[in-house]
Amino acid sequence: MTNLTMTQATKAGEVKREWHHIDVADKTLGRVASEIAQLLMGKSKAYFVRNLDCGDYVVVTNATKVAVTGKKEEKKNYARHSMYPGGFKSESLKELRQRRPEEVIRHAVKGMLPQNKLRDKMLKRLFVFAGETHTYEDKFQK
Repeated sequence: MTNLTMTQATKAGEVKREWHHIDVADKTLGRVASEIAQLLMGKSKAYFVRNLDCGDYVVVTNATKVAVTGKKEEKKNYARHSMYPGGFKSESLKELRQRRPEEVIRHAVKGMLPQNKLRDKMLKRLFVFAGETHTYEDKFQK
């Protein structure tokens, strides 16, 4: 009889969360959003499992300076509906970037996270700021 060791299942108490700071100035929106989504899911961790929220905290700065390619600035539209008659509203990426630049990043990351019950928990650990300053400086000083 051989002595076989079994892989231990990851438990919620074993998850260690770290803080990451990402400056998105002059970085392409989709590429940086997929990087942020992987950090929020915790896919780079050795103990990653899909049924647990293993991800880290992510602080994003310079959301107004994120780059897009091609003609997306005018042609990409964000749509929403209030569920009332005539409640459809649509705005371009350029208009949304002027009004709420943080939402551009948040929307892109949300689309790259798994569509399940854990997505909202993951998004609560994403902090997006339009400028260079943020309120989480104490998390990065060591």
